[in-house]
Amino acid sequence: MNADLLAPLFAPLTSLRGIGPAVAGLIARAAGGSRVIDLLFHMPESYLDRSAKPSIRDAKPGTVATMTVEVVRHERPATSRQPWRIIVKDDTGTAEIVFFRFTREAQTPPGTRIVVSGKLDMFNGRLTIAHPDHLLPAEQAGRIPAIEPVWPLTAGLWPRQIAAGLTQALAMVPDFPEWHDPALLKRETWAPFGQAIHSVQSPSTAEPDKRMRARLAYDELLAGQVAIALIRGRVRARSGVPLIGDSHLRDVAMQRFGFAMTASQEKALREIDADLASPRRMLRLLQGDVGSGKTLVALLAMLRAVEAGKQAALMAPTEVLAKQHHRTLTRLCPVPVALLTGSVKGKERQKLLRGVKDGSIQIVVGTHALFQDAVDYRDLAVAVIDEQHRFGVNQRLTLGGKGEHTDVLVMTATPIPRTLLLTQWGEMDVSRLTEKPAGRLPIRTTLHSLGTMPTVLEGIARKLDEGAQVYWVCPLVAESEALDVAAAEDRFVDLRNRFGDRVGLAHGQQAPEVRDTALAAFAAGTTRLLVATTVVEVGVDVPTASVMVIEHAERFGLAQLHQLRGRVGRGAESSFCLLLHEDYVTETARRRLTLLRDTDDGFLIADEDYRLRGGGDALGTRQAGLPGYKLADADAHEHLLHMAHRDAAVLLSRDPKLETPRGQAVRVLLRLFERHAAMKTLAAG
Repeated sequence: MNADLLAPLFAPLTSLRGIGPAVAGLIARAAGGSRVIDLLFHMPESYLDRSAKPSIRDAKPGTVATMTVEVVRHERPATSRQPWRIIVKDDTGTAEIVFFRFTREAQTPPGTRIVVSGKLDMFNGRLTIAHPDHLLPAEQAGRIPAIEPVWPLTAGLWPRQIAAGLTQALAMVPDFPEWHDPALLKRETWAPFGQAIHSVQSPSTAEPDKRMRARLAYDELLAGQVAIALIRGRVRARSGVPLIGDSHLRDVAMQRFGFAMTASQEKALREIDADLASPRRMLRLLQGDVGSGKTLVALLAMLRAVEAGKQAALMAPTEVLAKQHHRTLTRLCPVPVALLTGSVKGKERQKLLRGVKDGSIQIVVGTHALFQDAVDYRDLAVAVIDEQHRFGVNQRLTLGGKGEHTDVLVMTATPIPRTLLLTQWGEMDVSRLTEKPAGRLPIRTTLHSLGTMPTVLEGIARKLDEGAQVYWVCPLVAESEALDVAAAEDRFVDLRNRFGDRVGLAHGQQAPEVRDTALAAFAAGTTRLLVATTVVEVGVDVPTASVMVIEHAERFGLAQLHQLRGRVGRGAESSFCLLLHEDYVTETARRRLTLLRDTDDGFLIADEDYRLRGGGDALGTRQAGLPGYKLADADAHEHLLHMAHRDAAVLLSRDPKLETPRGQAVRVLLRLFERHAAMKTLAAG
């Protein structure tokens, strides 16, 4: 298909008749884009049935109806606080139409026949339509749709503006070649794309055929899965340098570690070693729950590079986490480990950069400074990226760009739901650490209403007197007029008054050096109780901390609560997590907190969090639906995602360059859903 046929769909909204810059801006805000295709893919959230056309006598209050009536008179308001009433009649009775602002009196004089559509009500014994959705001359009744989609709107945007634009957009949809397998279409009884999009955006029945929406969702999911599979193939085709080692450095590290690896650590290391020994570049995700031992596996992978005479680097998202990794690796590693962050300056920085460039520094830990232009490696073979779950596919593909053939290992302590593994991480191989190292004690989690705060404080006082260290996490930094929830600064004052200078404070709005000083004081045991926001969610490792208090726990996501809970339970002492919640919480919130109380399986928690809240914010992306998708919905279409994953694999195994008639149609699909990286991969051959 000529790409020009798609051009009208990617034109700006202002190319549509009647849509100027102001309206286009409002539509863009609601639809998430300023082009015709963004409007076309702006899905209705429900539908209004306006097909009922009763007489006034037969009309039922509480329903939506469309009625043809005659204007009897206008009753103008005596004051600005009173409504404008239009008394209307038909052969069976009278009714009234109510407006709080009305400017069309001249167009609706007594005796005029009009058609009106809206929700019916009964007021003072008379049928009433307040602020009808439609009011037109009777001869224009055909302009009112029998079934009207309800689209998400924004302030100042009217449904009729969306509808007018969509009428034109739908007329621009070309007759696409079919990109789905004929057997699938027959099994699912799916209509062609054009018919499906018309049916969803301009339906003829109040209950649109769910198969039409499923067809559109599958179109989008297949485009995503084919794109990821193409990118994955490109990654695997990249040449790497086989890394072979004799394990002499690894053996020293394991002796210093002092424990045997878990079965899943051994399995993950075997998978990584196979990648490193392969002539292909590695791009692997190592996901493990809090405390599952990812850092040890990463260190052993980096030592394999050093054993092979090359360099390795570990990048962390914050300086605090980089320093923590540096301490851990220095303790275990038989070769020196350098630290490169933004705070390393002057002669010390220049010396470090020279060592990286000449290869005398074999392992370096740091922040994003590791990948800045000024940093040159002699031979970087393994790059480990920690906690970078907000990176996109293309960013992950380029992180190893500092080395000619760099293998990349991405670590995350946030267990990723199975659905997100397919939609957001599908170009990577995945290793999972499913066990905790030997000696880790379970964390006892309990629920407490805020009304029991005095009892909670008495328990905290006892633990402090026993020498324990305590985290106290609040959802806000400072008091808010809009939200009646605990703020860290206020709670810090309260607890400082009760427990004295044993209490510290750390939150994201502090100057970095102030926050780092507070975290360091807690790590050193100078302060015993740290009041904080979610800055302690990752990267804070204090083995002596054994109590975690989370205030207003119902306001946090399940995955986030699980991460916070993982800040304790790292030492030899029994640990506790207290979830404080409002006296009255929703049933969903109670289910979430009860699940957290009853399990410490991060993968189970991640999947449940995804189901309860949608995939959007599970990893800090959108708020609903499947991340990166407009037509596919997490709850309704998850089964289609797994179908699309299999379909893409079979398609590309038979037609890797998409050259068959179906392959050519799938190329159109990729353009329609703007899978640019995949198109570039195809263009590169």
